[in-house]
Amino acid sequence: MKVITVTLCGILVMCAAAQAETKHTDPCASKPSKWQQQQCENYHHSAPGDEYFGRMKMSYLGINNTFHDEAIRAGAYTTDPGLIARVNFADESLREWARKYPDDPQLARSYFLAVRVYEKIYTQPAQEKAWNYMHLLATRFGSTYFGKIVKADLNRGFTEHWFAAPQPCSAPGASAAAQPTADPATPAPKPGQPKVEILTPPCIAPSPSPSPA
Repeated sequence: MKVITVTLCGILVMCAAAQAETKHTDPCASKPSKWQQQQCENYHHSAPGDEYFGRMKMSYLGINNTFHDEAIRAGAYTTDPGLIARVNFADESLREWARKYPDDPQLARSYFLAVRVYEKIYTQPAQEKAWNYMHLLATRFGSTYFGKIVKADLNRGFTEHWFAAPQPCSAPGASAAAQPTADPATPAPKPGQPKVEILTPPCIAPSPSPSPA
């Protein structure tokens, strides 16, 4: 009987140790409902609100605000270098945040805001960034609100827009302020790739010749 008692005692001690280790490694296991466990996991996977990322040391709120504000400033479309620089700094911070906290549930919103501003920047790198982030949202965050919106957008079709290199105005008196038009040589989309619309920008008016002294 003594041996049995000692053996049972040892088993109980081992079970208690295992339970303690489980609680230590999974702080959300003791939550009474699945919803509370999910909320707990989201909390432990989230970046602290006072942690800053990238060269500009941006918080996740700063990243979101930059994407949101620059999308408004962009209007229908833009190629403004200053705006592009601000967006790219925020994107650098987003990528560092995602590398350190890959399971942060707030990333879905930030990727969505990045898509919305990059699709308004009519350069090839920005358009490709928007396309890549849309697919990232659809695959990694497809069950979220933002993932579902992007999947619907992809199902309707996505077209990338960027400008060709501007050419000098050939005809005398040609207007350099004409609206950009689609280039008839725009290539057909490859399988699994978006449509591409290459725009012809307004021509560059030649500088007036200096008058003789």
